[in-house]
Amino acid sequence: MLYAIICKDKPDSLQLRLDTRPTHLAYIESLGDAVKLGGPFLGEDQNPFGTLLIVEAESLEKAQEIADNDPYVAAGLFASREVTAWNWVLKKSADA
Repeated sequence: MLYAIICKDKPDSLQLRLDTRPTHLAYIESLGDAVKLGGPFLGEDQNPFGTLLIVEAESLEKAQEIADNDPYVAAGLFASREVTAWNWVLKKSADA
């Protein structure tokens, strides 16, 4: 099943995001095909202020585990985080 991981950064945390980004990206890459798509939310200034990640997992608990292990979480970047089941209906990728 697919799950959306939706995170919003704490205020004034751009530098923390930038400093942690290489470790975060390495973690996301380590998840392999479980990651279907993802990227940052951008503000009007084009700076990132949050994250959307769509992952495939066996259960909500496993998707939560993926979210919990993100280096951004360990760094304390997020003000909020939500993990919820998601149904890919429109323009679904052929390899999803």
